[in-house]
Amino acid sequence: MGAATGDRPGVNFLNDFSVAAIDLAAGMARERRADDIIVCSLHWGPNWGYNLPSHQGSFARALIDRAGIDIVFGHSSHHPKAIEVHRGRPILYGCGDFLNDYEAIEGHEAYRPDLVLMYIAELAATDRSPVGLDMIPVRIRNFRLNRATAEETNWLARRMDRECRRFGRQVEVSDRGCLTLQQP
Repeated sequence: MGAATGDRPGVNFLNDFSVAAIDLAAGMARERRADDIIVCSLHWGPNWGYNLPSHQGSFARALIDRAGIDIVFGHSSHHPKAIEVHRGRPILYGCGDFLNDYEAIEGHEAYRPDLVLMYIAELAATDRSPVGLDMIPVRIRNFRLNRATAEETNWLARRMDRECRRFGRQVEVSDRGCLTLQQP
């Protein structure tokens, strides 16, 4: 386990899903200032597929319950995965890649790894609870990001809606062309 340097914690490394890792994350919450938002970024899980191992959910919820984390930001999946809101805190299980060099890799076209999301979380100033979560759909092509077409946006919306429903949330396309995680 590593710790940040300087006068305040910034980056810590969690090597496993243990109680010790949760305690390390809790150290960040103890250093919280009034306007701080604590994001735990986790490179975890398999690269392809929508299965969410139960230990990931347990760990993410413990980060919120026991360590005071505001946003759990999971990545590694190469495509967007489900979003859970636990005790008013978002758990982004798989944010996919924002820019990558996987365009020539074959065999995973069904996941549409060329379609990615920019996540925009709005939190309340009083208690850091989510006010809204918008996702801007973009397409990767030739190492560039471009706005997704309406067809691509609708594909992402259907897929994210399917995945988020397991946590009681719906995803819809807003009038601005963004995906929005609906409040229950």
